Amino acid sequence: MDKGKFYSGLAIMVGLIVLGFNIPKAVSDYRSFDRTVNVKGLCEREVKADKVIWPVTFKVMSNEIQSIYDQIDRNNQTIKSFLISEGISEEEISISVPVISDKYANEYGNNDRPYRYIASSVITVCTGKIDKVLTLMSKQSELLKKGVVTGGNTWENPVQFKYEGLNEIKPEMIEEATKNAREVADKFAKDSGSKLGKIKTASQGTFTIEDRDSNTPEIKKIRVVTSVTYYLKN
Repeated sequence: MDKGKFYSGLAIMVGLIVLGFNIPKAVSDYRSFDRTVNVKGLCEREVKADKVIWPVTFKVMSNEIQSIYDQIDRNNQTIKSFLISEGISEEEISISVPVISDKYANEYGNNDRPYRYIASSVITVCTGKIDKVLTLMSKQSELLKKGVVTGGNTWENPVQFKYEGLNEIKPEMIEEATKNAREVADKFAKDSGSKLGKIKTASQGTFTIEDRDSNTPEIKKIRVVTSVTYYLKN
């Protein structure tokens, strides 16, 4: 017998035997990569708004156009002086161009209104002084005493409370959401008799900012959900 062929065949046989012993482990290891758990982690926080946009609106009426402009100028100055005296800076106040309606120019209107001209004007406060504005909103009766009637359609000129410091708390919130996701995954792994492995995939959800409730729009609720997939191992 050719010894070379004999030893070659023996080597092949031994290799096949070793391979046969390793195949079950390789299959087991391969299948372990298919064992995963997908969990979601939630983080919510309540924060106070750091910016407010407050439109102060008023209307004036007259049969004379000059009288309309005079009333607008007078009311603008009264409101502006009131705001500044209460701690709002001039840079935080902007005055819009008034909108004047002429009933005689309205083809579809009628002429039974007591005044020909009706004008609406808006003075907007844009500031980070949230508490100050909340106080002033409840003190608008002071303007009434000075002959200025404020108010208007809240849907057209709503007060807006905003939170612009999101970037400062994003990292902490993502970390907390990811930690919560891992805690859920750990619990699942223990309940299934497994151990938690490495992260397979992870995705960050969109941050949402909304009013905590309709009565306190200056309090915002921030929410983010992260989705993480972990490998499971024996």
